[in-house]
Amino acid sequence: MPLSEAEKWLDHLGSCSPCYRDFSELRKVREVQRRRTLFAIAAGILVAVGIAGWVLIQKHNETLVAQTSVIDLRSRSVSRSPEPNPGEQPLELRRGFSQLNIYLPLGSPEGVYEVRIVTTSGDSLLNTGGMAQLNDGVTSLQVRGNVLIERPGQYILQIRKAPSVWNSYPLVLR
Repeated sequence: MPLSEAEKWLDHLGSCSPCYRDFSELRKVREVQRRRTLFAIAAGILVAVGIAGWVLIQKHNETLVAQTSVIDLRSRSVSRSPEPNPGEQPLELRRGFSQLNIYLPLGSPEGVYEVRIVTTSGDSLLNTGGMAQLNDGVTSLQVRGNVLIERPGQYILQIRKAPSVWNSYPLVLR
């Protein structure tokens, strides 16, 4: 309503106490509704920001966990051929990682090792290497590099300390 039309009502509100009281109550009710609406909007924004932050942190943590993979060969027997030991349970590994920590079989010496992942037909998907170190009786090898193998499935993990022959282990990529 334009101010020119409201002028006659304003004069009446200024002189009639019951009408002014009713008008004040309506104004208070409207102000309470406005505050509730603003509070609901603010609460909704806080909830949305909280959920978005939680999702972001979860994805970040998942990425960190997914980037570092561990293969434990300490309880595995060494196969001195390109073929894995028959009947041996396959190792499991994610298809994507930026660091691979390999705990070598007991008694493995320190030094430079070569690591590769090959298909069951012998095609090489990953060729890398690293320096194995002995810590607390465990020889561990860290391999770094961004790796993403396209398809999940059965593969063969091969490790050797040059010029030795490859030691092979069945591997399933998930």
